[in-house]
Amino acid sequence: MESAIDTHLTCPRSISRRVPDDYQPPFPMWVGRADTEIEQITMGYLGVQSHGEAHRAQALTAVAEIVAHLDHPHGPSHHDVTHHVDGEGYDNFIVVGYWADPQSCTRWLGSPEVDRWWSSDDRLTDPVGYFREIVSPRVDQFETLYAFQDRLPGVGALMSDISGDINEHGYWGSMRERFPLSQNEWMQPPRDATLRIVSGDPAAGGRVVVAGHDNIALIRSGQDWREAVEPERSLYLDEIQPTLHQGMDFLRDNGADVGCYSNRLVRNIDLDGRPLDETYNIGHWRSLEKLERWAESHPTHLRIFTTFFKVATELDKLRLYHEVSVSDAQDQIFEYINCHPGTGMMRDASPAANQ
Repeated sequence: MESAIDTHLTCPRSISRRVPDDYQPPFPMWVGRADTEIEQITMGYLGVQSHGEAHRAQALTAVAEIVAHLDHPHGPSHHDVTHHVDGEGYDNFIVVGYWADPQSCTRWLGSPEVDRWWSSDDRLTDPVGYFREIVSPRVDQFETLYAFQDRLPGVGALMSDISGDINEHGYWGSMRERFPLSQNEWMQPPRDATLRIVSGDPAAGGRVVVAGHDNIALIRSGQDWREAVEPERSLYLDEIQPTLHQGMDFLRDNGADVGCYSNRLVRNIDLDGRPLDETYNIGHWRSLEKLERWAESHPTHLRIFTTFFKVATELDKLRLYHEVSVSDAQDQIFEYINCHPGTGMMRDASPAANQ
């Protein structure tokens, strides 16, 4: 049995684990193994926001344009496209890209075609809104977990290999202990950390830039039932999915009370907007600790966790996974154009001093 932390990232611990050295997990799980040359990656959430069926066509056209921009020498190694309706009733289409190094993403953002499009005054008069939420964690600042071993989604698409059975799973606190950084750091934000609007006014629309803070946590937790057949399909649709939706709706509507800045349960789509049998949650949290406390205490997550424990050894085609990261403030970008004030990190951001 392997450690979730790759050998080249292992170091002497100053923070003890929650379980004894002879702990044996109740079923097998795996993590992605990145090439040792990868030191930092970038996750880019590139959004288009619209309201009502009248603007759906324009939104999908904008999504297609963003996807076309990805076909670039410095574009991401992998991307997918999602849709969800947020708590204010707005449609949100998100193109999610993954880069194996932040320099490539920076070059992509600064390329004439991408920068010209984002910076154009046309974005201010378009009938849809836009956002980009981009974080670049180092390899010691993220962890993965998969109940399968092939065709890894999300950041897993950047991984060159898959682990053997890992030790750090099946107990509260195992998520944290899969982070290489957890060997010696608690990954806490500064005590006075807040989100801050550094330019623009969400209530007025237009362009808004939000500054984050160190150790914002980001989770992508996915469910893929495209290849599932009975009884796995019913297990997911009838038992897991309803409880999942309850928990994600709670975080969407009440996240500010528990330290969740933004929560979106999204469904994968094709470029024509047709839904696929795959979803994932995108959650931004003030800290890894806030995410842990909710996961360990909220009834909906406890029900999901218990159900998974009961069926984990029987899963065949139902693919469940997650990836969790923290990032430094200097490695975060949160920008919005004509989005409603409750979008993403704007909801909990303090106004600029001159407003």
